[in-house]
Amino acid sequence: MPDYDYDLFVIGAGSGGTRAARVAAAHGAKVAVAEEYRVGGTCVIRGCVPKKLLVYGAHFAEDLKDARRFGWQVPDTCAFDWTCLQENVLAEVDRINAAYTDTIGNAGAEIILQRATVSGANEVTLADGTKKTAKVILIAVGAHPAVPDCPGSEHGITSNEVFHLDAIPKRILIAGAGYIANEFAGIFHQFGAHVTLMNRSKEILRGYDLQIRDRLLQISMMKGLEFKFDATFQGIEKGDDGCLTVSMSGHDPVTVDMVLFATGRLPNTAGLGLDSAGVALDDKGAVVVDADNRSTCPSIYAIGDVTNRIQLTPIAIREGQAFADNLYGGKATTVDYDCVPSAVFSHPPIAGVGLTEAEARQKLGSVKVYSSDFRPMKNVLANRDERALYKMVCDGETDRVVGIHMIGPDVPEIIQAAAVAVKAGLTKAQFDDTVALHPTMAEELVLLK
Repeated sequence: MPDYDYDLFVIGAGSGGTRAARVAAAHGAKVAVAEEYRVGGTCVIRGCVPKKLLVYGAHFAEDLKDARRFGWQVPDTCAFDWTCLQENVLAEVDRINAAYTDTIGNAGAEIILQRATVSGANEVTLADGTKKTAKVILIAVGAHPAVPDCPGSEHGITSNEVFHLDAIPKRILIAGAGYIANEFAGIFHQFGAHVTLMNRSKEILRGYDLQIRDRLLQISMMKGLEFKFDATFQGIEKGDDGCLTVSMSGHDPVTVDMVLFATGRLPNTAGLGLDSAGVALDDKGAVVVDADNRSTCPSIYAIGDVTNRIQLTPIAIREGQAFADNLYGGKATTVDYDCVPSAVFSHPPIAGVGLTEAEARQKLGSVKVYSSDFRPMKNVLANRDERALYKMVCDGETDRVVGIHMIGPDVPEIIQAAAVAVKAGLTKAQFDDTVALHPTMAEELVLLK
């Protein structure tokens, strides 16, 4: 048997790589993890965690206004200190980064804070030129924001840079209409910026239920967000005053202070050396893997966003767990990608699990849909004309709930429990048999008509 430096070498210390390394080490494997930036990956350092904290901060804009209707003497003008929020958010990122680092070390895995590339089926090369060998190599390098190929694209920023802005822009154009675009649209709007969303198609949040995303579009426009549909970049010009003029197809040019690209994410496989080991990539640059996360090279595996299956942190974590348990724990484990809940922390947020109405009609044919379109109690007293919409999609033959989709305050918190019910295959009758918890918004799930 060859003598390797490690049983497992993990490239990338994000959520998936960290879980795989920790669990493999706990099973007794000799493990090393290489990370070129900071331990924690996209989610912790420049993604869902700091972004959710910005979402919390943004909500105070409306909450402070609403508080007057609840008897609080809030001044008409409340100053917002971006630097204060930014420093507190980045301090929390530092704390979690340290916790992730400690977790890997405490599990007995070695952390190498350098970029590593693949230089053979069982070899990696570090940035300083050192070569290491491993019986198994795990690719967990994640993905990066896509930047449109247009003149002047260097003047725009991506979600990576948002957390380090010197100030909130007065006018911002956000390119894209997926979850990242809509989340930052809500954040910047509540922080006082005029927001323009630009999208190459006619719809937002493709993949979510049509009624739910239409409701978000309606509310967003009511709040003052501006949308440019069927628009593609023609160029971005920076003026002497620092302002950016964006030319686009089908619309007049727009002048803003900042352009944010939120047009998808691409796997981080460029320059990784995977071709040296015969690792196949798809047309998006993602590592092609089988159900056990093994690539076309038997000794190289991949998990998380770099495989471009479902780009969600909990999926990467489950894939990392399954990989480690399979190879080092003697547990035959595969990840079930059915009924994965998701949420968009827009303003208001949306959440869903299972089949949309359109998907259910195409797959099942016979479908029954139940819904509740209501004004949340808090919005009523706050005199805020903003309605929530809950929707349940059922198999018309069996009454089984195959999808739940929601928009309104706190729906991401509600959908987690609802996802358990959908995953378990419960029926509409079983929802109806459950006593409502009053007064809550969640009770609408057992009162749908």
